[in-house]
Amino acid sequence: MTLIYIVAAILILLIILAAIAPKSYDVSRSIVIDKPKEIVFPYLKMVKNQDHWSPWKKKDPNMKQTFTGTDGEVGFKSSWIGNKEVGEGSQTITAIVENERIDNHLVFLKPWKSESDGYYTVADEGPGQTKVIWGFTGQNKFPTTIFMLFFNMDKAVGKDFEEGLHNLKKILEA
Repeated sequence: MTLIYIVAAILILLIILAAIAPKSYDVSRSIVIDKPKEIVFPYLKMVKNQDHWSPWKKKDPNMKQTFTGTDGEVGFKSSWIGNKEVGEGSQTITAIVENERIDNHLVFLKPWKSESDGYYTVADEGPGQTKVIWGFTGQNKFPTTIFMLFFNMDKAVGKDFEEGLHNLKKILEA
């Protein structure tokens, strides 16, 4: 009988945690770059340029990458296999609104399976300045929802976005 009470208590706890756990995430960071968006946007939409400013390329400079399609166009796909910090996955450009927005779909296979939708937006911030926003959104599925109670996606990924945007700014303003 005690075992039944323990199992019931665990099930109730899981149901409560699943009910209060975050069902989605939206992480973004922004930076102002002292260049017009007509210079920033073409550089940003070329996925291969991420090798120069992405924090993940720095975490594993030896990651294996493959590319399919034409870089900077809808349908271009970048796939990678890296170390534990970088994992394995792919990024596919899904939409481009010239000089405004780039959308991509991210599939992560390792360290855990998940999918997210990423985006970059650019907007005039002032004469010769561009505000760049880098973000991604997604849905947490059970049991990942419970894990997200103890893992702050904004803090974990946000610092990488900040580092990447600072690297991008340095490159474009050089």
